[in-house]
Amino acid sequence: MSRSTIVNGQETEFAAERLAASLAEVLRTDLGLTGTHLGCRNGDCGACTVLIDGDPFKSCLVPAGRVRGHTVETIENLATGDQIHPVQQQFWDANAFQCGFCLAGQLLCTVATLRARPAAGPQDLHEALAGNLCRCTGYQQVRQAITALSQSETQAELHQASSPVVVTQVPTGR
Repeated sequence: MSRSTIVNGQETEFAAERLAASLAEVLRTDLGLTGTHLGCRNGDCGACTVLIDGDPFKSCLVPAGRVRGHTVETIENLATGDQIHPVQQQFWDANAFQCGFCLAGQLLCTVATLRARPAAGPQDLHEALAGNLCRCTGYQQVRQAITALSQSETQAELHQASSPVVVTQVPTGR
C-alpha cells in the first residue's frame, strides 16, 4: 500500500508524528481544509464527515495514519472552480442551512449516497443523513432539498458532475 494519501485530488504525505492525530485535525491544521468542522469530537454530530474512497466517514474518529493509500475528499473538493456542485445548489435553493456548521457533512453524505445509488429516493437520502445533527434548521429545508434531489433531472445532472471513486480498504470511523 502506498504511504501517501490523495486529498482532494492531490498526493499528500502526512508527517509521521501526525499519523495518530484525527484526520479531521490534520485536514484542518496541517492542510488548511477548514470546511471539515470539529463539533463533538466523538462521532455523534457528523460535522467532520469526509469521503474516504467515496464513502462517508466521521473524520474525528479516523486516525490520519489509517488513510494512507486512500483517497480523501472534503467539502472543498465539491465545487469546480466557480461552479458549485448540483447538491450544493439544491441545498442553497431549498435554504437548507443556517449557520453552515453541519452543512459539509450533510452535503458529503448526500453526494456519497447519490454516487452509489443514482436512483436513491427521498427516504434513502434521509437515512443517509441520520448521523448528521443540526441545531438550526429543524430539518424541513433539508427534507425539501433531498426530495428535489431525488427527481430524475437533478439526478442525471448529479451523475454527470460526480466522478466515480474506487473503494479499496475501509478505514475505521464510520
